[in-house]
Amino acid sequence: MFPPFPQELARHYCMELISGIEDGSVILKQISQESEERKGHGVMIGALVCVNSAGERVVLHAVSGISVVPEQNVVPEQNVVPELVEGPTKIIVPPIISPEEIEQALAKNDKKIHELTDALEGRGVGEPVEPHIKEERTKLTTESLLNVFSLYTFTRFDGKKITLNEIIQAHGGKLPPTGTGDCCAPKLLSYAFEHNLTPISMDEVFYGRDTKNKTNGTSYPPCDERCGYILPYILGLEILYRDSQIIVVNKPGGLLSVPGRTEDKQDCVVNRVKKLFPHCITQPSVHRLDMETSGLLVLAFTEEAHRNLSMQFEAGTVHKKYVALIDGVFDHNEYEGELQLKFRLDVDNRPHQIYDEVNGKLGITQWKKEGTELYTAPDGTKRRTTKIIFTPKTGRTHQLRLAASDPHGFGIPIVGDTLYGHCEPGERLMLHAFELEFKHPVSGEIMSFKSDMSLSG
Repeated sequence: MFPPFPQELARHYCMELISGIEDGSVILKQISQESEERKGHGVMIGALVCVNSAGERVVLHAVSGISVVPEQNVVPEQNVVPELVEGPTKIIVPPIISPEEIEQALAKNDKKIHELTDALEGRGVGEPVEPHIKEERTKLTTESLLNVFSLYTFTRFDGKKITLNEIIQAHGGKLPPTGTGDCCAPKLLSYAFEHNLTPISMDEVFYGRDTKNKTNGTSYPPCDERCGYILPYILGLEILYRDSQIIVVNKPGGLLSVPGRTEDKQDCVVNRVKKLFPHCITQPSVHRLDMETSGLLVLAFTEEAHRNLSMQFEAGTVHKKYVALIDGVFDHNEYEGELQLKFRLDVDNRPHQIYDEVNGKLGITQWKKEGTELYTAPDGTKRRTTKIIFTPKTGRTHQLRLAASDPHGFGIPIVGDTLYGHCEPGERLMLHAFELEFKHPVSGEIMSFKSDMSLSG
């Protein structure tokens, strides 16, 4: 993952805590039995620097895993608990779930899983594995994982709660690795949002013997496999890049890019960015995606960056690509081409756009057919669809949805299009902005971003 907040200030507090561990004023207290495979391994030391509602600095600390927590050490000759350092309030954030709760969740199947494992490992050389033993162990292991995951609840950026089970459902039922929720980042962020603290810097530093993947004293961003699974739901955004001038996010389908006029349309990318980054300008948006469309968006933190990016979009120098699944087989002789179609607002049926050769605004779209694939709908039915790569050369309203659905274009709507096609219950618009390239508004460096272009039902 890209670090969601600046790391420098938080690194100072991580190193400060590590110094306390090394001089004995802080100890890492073992609160559960250490597994054999974890013995001698290091830990991630995390810090999240925040400000409270009074503008005072609060530093949160956490350690990865559930087996150890940092604890201030009593100096025997003085019999007092010293402060870690003078300065801001410091809080040790405990694990989301206690080791005892996890043990209890695993207890039901633990004995049987060990028996099945012994049976598999105890078979003779060349002796075939009995399928039912392996299948039963997999079933029980999955059940135990779900029992553990059901314990986890996090506080989101907006103060609302979200369970790990809800996040799993959002991933289509794909289970995360064991230990998800026990890294520093989710503990720190969940605690901060629960207590109305505004994060300003976050870092994690590895402490322990060097390994193949980690070096003692080195800062690392939140991990992809566990934190990358849950942090976008805690933060409300998947952050792909951020610096003092801009932020690039991967917008989920169903979320507005900018706020609407009514109270029920205030939850959007812009307001989520402003919530996480209070220093952001009032209007950071320089382009937008339809609510139903997912994909890459760049926003500006400063007026200078906003002005520069807006000029790039107006000049047509920003490169964008989309992937779409159109709802049928596109039997066109060509495999790529360009559509030049004129559309305007249908004033009697807002927000629909209609083809109008005389009064419409020209929309230019390059397209490339990637082939057909079998799409699985939410109800389990399957149908043949066609994957299309769209490269818009203009930025008209609903341009790509119309290029697909209108008879003057492909005449086949995008899967899940509520305006120009058909959307089954639980279905989403299969249109994703997967590529974005522009010049950095200050440095002039070419900034290229790609997100996963796969679309699944």
